[in-house]
Amino acid sequence: MKKITIWSGLFLCLLMTGCQRQEELEEGNAVYYWRTDFRLDSTERVFLNQYHIQKIYCRYFDVVMDTTQGRGPMPNATISFSDTLPRNIEIIPTVYIMEDCMHQSHQGLAEKLVRRIRQMNETNGIPNVREIQIDCDYTVRSRNVYYEFLREVKQAWSQQLSTTIRLHQLSMTPPPTDYGVLMIYNTGHPENYMERNPILDIRDVSPYLKHLNDYPLPLSTAYPVFSWLRIIRGVHVEHTVEAEEILKVKRAVEQRRDGLKRSIITYHLDKENIHRYKPEIYEEIYHH
Repeated sequence: MKKITIWSGLFLCLLMTGCQRQEELEEGNAVYYWRTDFRLDSTERVFLNQYHIQKIYCRYFDVVMDTTQGRGPMPNATISFSDTLPRNIEIIPTVYIMEDCMHQSHQGLAEKLVRRIRQMNETNGIPNVREIQIDCDYTVRSRNVYYEFLREVKQAWSQQLSTTIRLHQLSMTPPPTDYGVLMIYNTGHPENYMERNPILDIRDVSPYLKHLNDYPLPLSTAYPVFSWLRIIRGVHVEHTVEAEEILKVKRAVEQRRDGLKRSIITYHLDKENIHRYKPEIYEEIYHH
């Protein structure tokens, strides 16, 4: 009986630990910044203040495969800083890595990436950076290499590390990071644009929600406020997401896992995106 009691206590403790782990993220609002020049106009600065934005996930550069000279993964589209950073807002350097870079290991890549981020922080006078984020649409093929890469980044950085999580990745073993950002956009197939909005549609999101409650990694959620302009058979097609669709998805996600209302991100900060929705919509998106 004593052994049963001990094991029952351990099992209950593990369950409680798992639940706590899902709720570890502090409440806060954030935005992604995905342009190649950091420059904020008055509208964007007002937005940051109005919605109490605490963090900016700022894309520093991409990592792409060099297919011309065979040099392996290389930085591309590096951001420049033409403006002062907003005060009292944490900057989180974010690096997008093309999935094919993770088809095989590349010795020293993690150390090079961390070194480059540190150099950019020093060059541009960006102090007190405590966290970096890696964005990669990894697949079953690239997952093991990517996870090992994340461990190397964590070791080289020695501070907080986060990564993005696509909906289809919720069924996989979680990555070795402190938390993930669940990217709830680009959920559909572009070729089916006549039937569903490829940016966001509740019908594309719903099948993945069953994994949310048991996913053991702490999560933030990121919602789309951007438009998508493409040329299809010579015709310009613009995709935007109706405000009600965003809120419908948000309600469905938070019904499955209530803790996901604690940390909300919008993608991405831009004057046109700000004007796309009424203030009350942003209030509802960022509502805790």
